[in-house]
Amino acid sequence: MVAARLRAAKACCNIVLVFLALTCATGLRAADNPPGRVGRISYLKGKVSFLPAGHDQWSEATLNYVVTTGDRIYTDEGARAEIEVGAYAIRLSEKTDLVITNLTDKVVHVGVNQGTIRLSVYKMQSGDTVEGDTPNGALTVLSEGKYRVEVRPDQNVTLVAVNHGKLQITGGDVSQTIEAGQAVKLSGQDPPKVESASAPAADSFDQWCEERDQRLGSSASSKYVNTFTPGYEELDSYGRWVVEAAYGSVWFPTVAADWVPYRFGHWAWIDPWGWTWIEDEAWGFVPFHFGRWVLIGGVWGWVPGPVLMAPVYAPAFVAFVGPSLSIGVSVGWVGWFPLGPDEPFFPWYFYTVDYLRIINITNIRNVTNIENIINVSNINRIHYRYRTIATTAVPPDVFRNGLPVAHRAMSIPREQLAKAPIIPHPALNPTERAVMPGKPVSHLPVRTLPRVASTPAPRGAPTPPPSEHRTSPTAAPEAPPHAVEKTPELPMRRLITRLEPPPPPVDFSEVRPALDAHPGRALEPEQLENLRVGRPAGPMMGKEFPPHIAAPAHRPHR
Repeated sequence: MVAARLRAAKACCNIVLVFLALTCATGLRAADNPPGRVGRISYLKGKVSFLPAGHDQWSEATLNYVVTTGDRIYTDEGARAEIEVGAYAIRLSEKTDLVITNLTDKVVHVGVNQGTIRLSVYKMQSGDTVEGDTPNGALTVLSEGKYRVEVRPDQNVTLVAVNHGKLQITGGDVSQTIEAGQAVKLSGQDPPKVESASAPAADSFDQWCEERDQRLGSSASSKYVNTFTPGYEELDSYGRWVVEAAYGSVWFPTVAADWVPYRFGHWAWIDPWGWTWIEDEAWGFVPFHFGRWVLIGGVWGWVPGPVLMAPVYAPAFVAFVGPSLSIGVSVGWVGWFPLGPDEPFFPWYFYTVDYLRIINITNIRNVTNIENIINVSNINRIHYRYRTIATTAVPPDVFRNGLPVAHRAMSIPREQLAKAPIIPHPALNPTERAVMPGKPVSHLPVRTLPRVASTPAPRGAPTPPPSEHRTSPTAAPEAPPHAVEKTPELPMRRLITRLEPPPPPVDFSEVRPALDAHPGRALEPEQLENLRVGRPAGPMMGKEFPPHIAAPAHRPHR
């Protein structure tokens, strides 16, 4: 067992070295790729609302929804929520307003406008920056541990307690480190006044957080899945692990006999990836955004990537298929099927060559040469093993509206599926329904978040990686214009941050017209930057594989 792990570790190191060499050789910018790390809404209780980045309409939060930069979440009275980001857990108590200021492969950066959160850092990846921003000061996590932050907007006070670990507080020319067992009160701004305080007595929220920590720490699935993969602990209660000679450890879910991957859920539009699969089951996050599915003896099992490598997130590991004009299908449809353990994934969103390699390397097990898989000149010559037996197809309106798929799936004969071409993505733009996780919500007791002000780190304080610095302050997403204030008017205050946040997301109202030039494909980074500075989006530069061929507009039957 030890020898096998050493061989696996050596193989992973070789893969990383190859990846770095390829990146340097091509001169491509990793910043142009979408993040390989996302958050997952892993727990909801009571009324919890969600505001996607770039949008002005709140909606109900839903389990397993993807969380990324610019998203905002609010818990109403008596509510709780949890967001998992790899080996980090962010838990919200009631009446808490939190924004994901920045979430990249190296940055986890959240802002707390009001309310109480607890942050559990189980394991810190090398080079990670974990920061929490408040109206009184910036909080930078220095080690693994458990941290509690309470923002009281009516008092202009932030209480910070360190249960385990170490935390640095900065703001203006103030820099102070607090360690395990310590608590402080921050008041005022630029600089804040820092005073010792008594740690708050443990309440039901703290007890709940401890229970969630224990659940994650005792997960049996951590033996088979890299622990920086969000949602792996859900697998414990809903299936079993079996060692298969051809694939290694495989997880088999407890499901109905007619269950098929990527059928019991719906498609949502989440930037910067575009079309993203949202599975219905409580365990349905990690097996649909990481690894591959395999059919063994008529039973579906999930094969994770190499356990020693943190995998890169994908919106869905599927290939799309659609009817061609020669088939003669009278009703329009769009279909997709799960990729097998040795089948390549080609993204339907902008990516660079290094991204294509690493997203396949980290999600395919027992592959010695990834070039043999991704170097394909004609995608329709690939023998996809599940193309004719596991394709799910729906009418275009079901797809573009983000409607539940299972009860609306169409029956397409195998002969037609075998002839239908592989397409890069459905040429369908989302409706408003597809860009919201749940039903619309209004009249929240929250207001527009204040602008975020960055403060230079005091002399002697650790400096965040230069590549992560941004040059312009940003505003967090705004509340919808119809929101009604239910709380007394409070002074608008800035959130203090040490690491400069990225530019604000482009409003989706500006993005939508540009999508019409290439339906179904999210805008590229350069196009978004053009819109951000007031220029036309311009053409897409990234190549699609297979090449996109515009199809005639579908006319619904009357």
